[in-house]
Amino acid sequence: MAKVNSVSWGSRVLRLGGVIALFSFFSVLPTAIKAAELSEIEARGYLNVAVKDNLRPLGFEDAEGNLQGFEIDLARRLAKEILGDAEAVEFKPVPNTDRLDVVLKGEVDLTIAQVSQTKARSRIVNFSRHYYLDRISFVTKDDSINSKRDLSQDKIAILNESNTIAEVRFKLPEAELIGVDSYQQALSLLEEGEATAFAGDHTVLAGWIQQYPQYRLLSQQISGEALAVVMPKGLQYSSLHRQVNQTILELRESGWLEKKAKEWGLSLE
Repeated sequence: MAKVNSVSWGSRVLRLGGVIALFSFFSVLPTAIKAAELSEIEARGYLNVAVKDNLRPLGFEDAEGNLQGFEIDLARRLAKEILGDAEAVEFKPVPNTDRLDVVLKGEVDLTIAQVSQTKARSRIVNFSRHYYLDRISFVTKDDSINSKRDLSQDKIAILNESNTIAEVRFKLPEAELIGVDSYQQALSLLEEGEATAFAGDHTVLAGWIQQYPQYRLLSQQISGEALAVVMPKGLQYSSLHRQVNQTILELRESGWLEKKAKEWGLSLE
C-alpha cells in the first residue's frame, strides 16, 4: 500500500498532460462536427444530456435500472424549462474521460456529470453558472473522531492522483495519507483498521454513507470546486447558454436547488 508522498507534483504533471491531450483532441476534430443550437433542440423536441450512472447521489441506477439522482433531477428540470416537458430528455451515461468529449463531438447538448469548472476546460467548452459547490469531506466510523483536527496525526485513505491530495496535505500536514486506487480499496482499509478516515468529494461521500450507514460524514469540510453544466462553445450557442444560466439562477433563487440537494443528502453550500 503506497503512501502518498510526492503525488502533489505527479498530480500536477498528470493534469498538465490531460490539458495537452484535450487541446490535441480539439485541434483534430473534424470541421463537420457541430452541436445542436437551441432552435434545433426545440425543433427536435428533447435534450440530449451526458450524465453519470454509477455515482450516488448525483446520477445512478436504482434497483429497477432507472436513472436517479441530483443531477438527473436537474437535467429534467432544464428540459421542463427549455421544452416544457421534464421527460423530454435522453440520457447518455459517460465515464469521466468522455464528459467533455461528447459535447465537443456534438453527441450531446449538455453534460451534467460532476464536472468542475477550470480555466483549462473553459478554453474548449462553455460552463453554466455553478449548481453545486463540491467540497472535500471525511468519512469515518471511529466515534472518537469529531472534527478534522482529530485526524491531524491519523492515517487517511485518499484516491491516488486526485486533487484532494494537495488540499488535505495543506490542511493536515502531519497526517499520514495512504493512496488507494478505488473506493472499494478505501473501504477495505477502513474495515481492516489500516486507516481512520477516507477523504474525498462530498458528493461522492454523501452517497457512501447512504450505502454504508455504519459510517458518518464529519461536519467540517475543506476547499471547494464549482460543479457546472458543460455546454458547447461559440456565439451560435448563446441562446442555449442564456437559457441554461437563467434557469439555474431561478432554481437557486427559488430554493429549488437547495431543496433537491437536501433530498439527496447534500448541502448546497
